[in-house]
Amino acid sequence: MIKVLIAKPGLDGHDRGAKIIARALRDAGMEVIYTGIRQTPDQIVQTAIDEDVDAIGISILSGAHMKLIPRILELLKENSSNVPIFVGGIIPEEDADKMKKMGIIEVYGPGTPTSVVIEGIKGYFEHASV
Repeated sequence: MIKVLIAKPGLDGHDRGAKIIARALRDAGMEVIYTGIRQTPDQIVQTAIDEDVDAIGISILSGAHMKLIPRILELLKENSSNVPIFVGGIIPEEDADKMKKMGIIEVYGPGTPTSVVIEGIKGYFEHASV
């Protein structure tokens, strides 16, 4: 079973999308841990390590993605963790491309069907185990 942490970093208080994704992943047979809103990168990474998750989903709408995502990646590296991260939210295409070059597995924009997110995560692990 794939175990996914869903987190909302920064001051963004809008979590409807994160909750929809969390429920969809759970309904697709994944174990989901939802951290709630206003998490720091340190809290997210510590929870990921403590819970031994297979993937991290970050939901961010605040516009602070180019500060928060690199910090999360840095903290994971410092902790010798290579947990894959996917991001959802309002992310300009240029920034999405930059984040993918940093190592983010996928960036999902508003209105992305939950089935696309589910298949993206499952597909990642199917290819990773080959």
